[in-house]
Amino acid sequence: MLVDDTRLTSPRAGAGRTQAEIDQIHAGLRQRFEELDAEYQRTVAESQTLNREQLSDTAGDDDADSGAKSSERERELSLIRSIGDRRAQVLHALERLSEGAYGWCEECSDPIPVERLAVFPWATACVSCKQQRERRAG
Repeated sequence: MLVDDTRLTSPRAGAGRTQAEIDQIHAGLRQRFEELDAEYQRTVAESQTLNREQLSDTAGDDDADSGAKSSERERELSLIRSIGDRRAQVLHALERLSEGAYGWCEECSDPIPVERLAVFPWATACVSCKQQRERRAG
């Protein structure tokens, strides 16, 4: 694992939750982080293997072959970035949990609905702020 494990193991009480609830949230986030971390490591290793194979097998490549290999490399890099982003979001949620800030919107400080956290346990914004952010970006 590439992160300091101590940041992931000591949640503090916060946001009006019982210690049992915090422990349950922590366990779920921790499990999701470990799953994503394993997927990230596996995907990076597979990508490196694919790149080595593609680099060693370039004899006779035409433009179509080169383009297909480039496209495959771009797809692999995109997948690695996506998994890395999700992993970072879960790590951020674990950090917020240990700080007692989990479940509160980072933008307006209102509570994030429990239903939203049930679907997206790494959410850092309430629905209203998330929609406003998406409108500004899009």
